[in-house]
Amino acid sequence: MIVQRQTPIHQTDPQASYQAHQSEIDAAIHQVLNSGWYILGQQVEAFEQEFASYLNVKNAIGVANGTDALAIALRSLGIGVGDAVITVSHTAVATVAAIELVGATPVLVDIDPQTYNLDINCLEETIVEILNTKSPKALLKAIIPVHLYGHPANIQAITELARRYELYVVEDCAQSHGAEYKGRKTGTWGDLAAFSFYPTKNLGALGDGGAVVTNDLNLAQKVRSLREYGWHERYISKIPGMNTRLDELQATILRVKLRYLDGENAQRHQLANTYNQLLATTSLVLPEQQSEVEHVYHQYVVRSQKRDDIKAFLKEYAIGTLIHYPVPVHLQPAYQSRVLIAKQELNNTEQISREILSLPMHPYINAEQAEYISEVIALWHNQKLETN
Repeated sequence: MIVQRQTPIHQTDPQASYQAHQSEIDAAIHQVLNSGWYILGQQVEAFEQEFASYLNVKNAIGVANGTDALAIALRSLGIGVGDAVITVSHTAVATVAAIELVGATPVLVDIDPQTYNLDINCLEETIVEILNTKSPKALLKAIIPVHLYGHPANIQAITELARRYELYVVEDCAQSHGAEYKGRKTGTWGDLAAFSFYPTKNLGALGDGGAVVTNDLNLAQKVRSLREYGWHERYISKIPGMNTRLDELQATILRVKLRYLDGENAQRHQLANTYNQLLATTSLVLPEQQSEVEHVYHQYVVRSQKRDDIKAFLKEYAIGTLIHYPVPVHLQPAYQSRVLIAKQELNNTEQISREILSLPMHPYINAEQAEYISEVIALWHNQKLETN
């Protein structure tokens, strides 16, 4: 007999993250408030240096949010109206929105059913298909692989394919802070990479924030100019830019939390291992980690054909879940007529979107809570067996 909890278990909990580091964060905020400098000051500069060092990349440039980070990365490459960018439909809508923000056309390809990331075979077929059309070769400019749920995409193969066809790679690392592929962190493989610091991310601010990272000094200079009106010197716009600046308060919070990122990612990994052990005998399809990959479990995503049933059952027991993402971008009303889909169609994407469920995943779920969640899932599983 499972005793129902009175206190809910949240699917994610940014407040717990703040409380875990409250004294350090409060002191850092107090220092900024008393400094008299609130935009693009010493805290932003220090965070940019520390984040670049953490990733082992030469340049990090703070911006206002992850969507802007993607858009400004594309703009730094000269991508705009008349160009096409390949990405996936199983992602946060921000990935596709950023492509549209620069005036380019999103081309969506299917995903691998094990990792939920871009399928490398579909990618090459799509590239060849586009280049063989009547459209000029210059139309296709870039690929945005998304390191979804904290599991790196097959980024080495993607970058090798991109080089073969003379395409840029902009990594979407909004969910992969600290993840690694063959010993290299995500964000260090492409021409540029975009990070989001939304409060629920593995490295989350207490508001919006983002960053563009690159090893290319010229691209870094373009990004720095583009984030602030195209200025090379104050009030003089050399190129058309935008206003997308990381503020000092968010930067100082991120400096505190960056020190704990690896430890908290390890806690996420430990929780995932606990789920793997406790849920092994249920009917759920559990997440897989490919070899040579360091998964950081931004989400712990399971699959079931009875997804909505189990979601409702868990809610009765005060267990929060979410669906990342219930409707693929290409099926959303705003985008149905605004994206291109390759001949392979998006069968995996559409099937997976009907089955996925994100269980509670953050560093502050303890062993007792994880066991409770697993027991409730096992109860649901056994009840289904009895009724079948």
